[in-house]
Amino acid sequence: MTNETVVEISNVWKIFGPRAKEALEAVRSRGLSKAEVLSEFNAVVGVADVSLSVKRGEIFCIMGLSGSGKSTLVRHFNRLLEPTAGKIEIEGTDVMALGTRELQTFRNQKIGMVFQNFALMPHRSVLDNVAMPLEIRKVPKNERMRQAAAILDIVELGAWGAKFAHELSGGMQQRVGLARALAANPDVLLMDEPFSALDPLIRRQLQDEFIRLSKILKKTTIFITHDLDEAVRIGDRIAIMRDGKMVQMGTAEDIVMAPADDYVADFVAGISRLKVVHAHAVMQPVAEYVSAHGPIGEGAPCVDASETLSTLITLAIDHETPIVVQTDGTDAGVITRADLLRTVIEGTEVS
Repeated sequence: MTNETVVEISNVWKIFGPRAKEALEAVRSRGLSKAEVLSEFNAVVGVADVSLSVKRGEIFCIMGLSGSGKSTLVRHFNRLLEPTAGKIEIEGTDVMALGTRELQTFRNQKIGMVFQNFALMPHRSVLDNVAMPLEIRKVPKNERMRQAAAILDIVELGAWGAKFAHELSGGMQQRVGLARALAANPDVLLMDEPFSALDPLIRRQLQDEFIRLSKILKKTTIFITHDLDEAVRIGDRIAIMRDGKMVQMGTAEDIVMAPADDYVADFVAGISRLKVVHAHAVMQPVAEYVSAHGPIGEGAPCVDASETLSTLITLAIDHETPIVVQTDGTDAGVITRADLLRTVIEGTEVS
């Protein structure tokens, strides 16, 4: 992941209904709630003034409960939905300024999308399904089949190219859907709850597969999910939506350690901190520790600031001394058993 911004949306609104523009003006001028907009204008606020940016190679998870606006939002990135207001830029292109033909080309070349339902063509073989985006580009048949076969090998379905979709399991069909999205080598991958219809075991296997592919292909990905555990496993950053609004945005650690409000706190209450929280979030300054307790002493274990809470707890069990946290080889902080206990207890629901 780099610091280069690939996707940027600014102040995006989507209001459904024949009086959408009028409703938007009323929301802006009078601060109407979602319920008031529905009552007065018979209009539904799907997305409310959302802004975000996604870096190259980043997996950016957008999550929320049903009706939160997450799937509505993702359909604006490639203009499957037209926003009521706002700006959408991908790779420096103003998506809203594209004409019909330009938009079709842009979708085919720049953006891949994977839906919850597999959307495979039943009369085509697996290989033909994967090759479809290249066929639309008018890539010669031999070349598109070669590229499609290479992508099938990457998702470990190379032996299934001649089969039809109904001959594959649900998990395999979703991998074909992912392969089809990747075949055109898009700059941005949009994934709308791609694993949510699958059994838990298959779902976790596909999450692992997606994480593996992400490390290889380094695709900029916007991943929609209602499952916080999935977002934590997959996402570099997470955005939580509610009633069309962006409630909080940050790393899993940011959100777990400092939820923005009670709604987010309820969301993260059941998440284990062991793999989410890192040493830099737990440590106290070296000077503060020394002032209170004196020198650290010899034999103290040293860890990097990115070490997980799970590893820190194991070290604390095996060592009587506090743990020294280092950044770039320099002592940056100290973690005591009390620090670890406090972190664990704060992350536990108390009845």
